[in-house]
Amino acid sequence: MDGAAHSAGRDAAPQVDGGSSPDRAPTSAEAGGCACARHKATPRSEELQADLTRRLNRAIGQLGGVKAMLDDNRYCGDVLIQLAAAQSAIRSVSERLLQNHLETCVVEQIQQGNTEVVEEVLSLIRRHQRS
Repeated sequence: MDGAAHSAGRDAAPQVDGGSSPDRAPTSAEAGGCACARHKATPRSEELQADLTRRLNRAIGQLGGVKAMLDDNRYCGDVLIQLAAAQSAIRSVSERLLQNHLETCVVEQIQQGNTEVVEEVLSLIRRHQRS
């Protein structure tokens, strides 16, 4: 591929269907998200990180239980109860993360004069309410 063709390919819109290789997951850009990995300016505390990990592990365990229940052809109502528990565990992670985001990232951005972060927060809250 010559330089012009290579450059044109790089500037082309990302493929949403996952692109070139069937054995890899699509990148966030291909999935419609940001291709850049942003990082927090202020690291999460060890306590918060441990709490989030514990809550995520609980949800992962509950989802594994749901899969086992489905594989075992268990009663739908029982499976739905376990799914509700997993959703609750995931929601608790989201709530803790949103709180931390507001207390750190958003405050820092506003203090630096970036009030556009408010729109981002409102969008995050709207998404969070739908889940």
